[in-house]
Amino acid sequence: MAEPGLRAFALVGPTASGKTEVAHRLAIELRTAVVSADAMAVYRRLDIGTAKPGPDLRREVPYVGLDLADPGHAFSVHDFLAGVRKQLDSLAPAPAGATPPLVLAGGTGLYVSRLLGGLDPSPPPDPALRRRLEAVVADGGVAALQAEAERLAPGVLDRLADPRNPRRIIRAVEARGRPERAGRAEDERRPFAVGLLPDRTWLARRIRERVDRMFDCGLLEEMRTLRREGISLSPTAARAIGYAEAAAVLEGRMDLAAARERAALRTRQLARRQMTWFRHQLDTAWVEVEPDDGPEAVAGRVRERWEGHGSVRLAL
Repeated sequence: MAEPGLRAFALVGPTASGKTEVAHRLAIELRTAVVSADAMAVYRRLDIGTAKPGPDLRREVPYVGLDLADPGHAFSVHDFLAGVRKQLDSLAPAPAGATPPLVLAGGTGLYVSRLLGGLDPSPPPDPALRRRLEAVVADGGVAALQAEAERLAPGVLDRLADPRNPRRIIRAVEARGRPERAGRAEDERRPFAVGLLPDRTWLARRIRERVDRMFDCGLLEEMRTLRREGISLSPTAARAIGYAEAAAVLEGRMDLAAARERAALRTRQLARRQMTWFRHQLDTAWVEVEPDDGPEAVAGRVRERWEGHGSVRLAL
């Protein structure tokens, strides 16, 4: 089992803000592993669109939280935690008393919060209930799902930040409307993380460059190979930005230019949601990232913040 009392330094921030480069450099300095908290990087064979660290980086630093599931399979946060524990167990043990803190880096708030133990855990998914609710939304749309959610768990929609998001509605019904922070003392401190705060114009340019790089480096061929091998993406995996657009191009429903624009728009929207989550759910110390900053400079500022606060215990 994963070592009891395992600790980590947490690094968060929006997609394309440079987390991977900074986390990798810090892991080398600290001689430790990186725990990835990215809901799409958990899928094997979804490599180009998820911007996973490549083989060269993985030879330099152990990575945990990547390639945990086949892209056609359903995957939950409970599966994620179990997969992280298993991968941590496979790492070479450090000498007694010498285990350095891990580097936890990610943009998926739910995964970060569960790893840090900062939010009350949800009950395990209910596959039968989920299938029934997915059928409701497939037949009648979001409005029908909302009506069924209110019937099963009155008031549940009032507790959601995005009451039109089918995935969040279904998970809330599975939890029977229990608030995420239920059971926590009002004065209990939220989990601590350092967050990257990029210049907005620079981030928009980085997002556009990332999307263009995805398509230029073979995203369409990656999607074509999956289809040729009969692999259908699960509903969660299919939400990975770029893959729905790639499928639309392959099916003739969208041209390549429109697919690039759509993927860039969705990525910008994701970045805004991530920033909102980290501002409200974590005790985040922000490190500003300017266009001329290299990973070394940003890593130095992040490490100063970490060392001033100390590591946090992981809920593993």
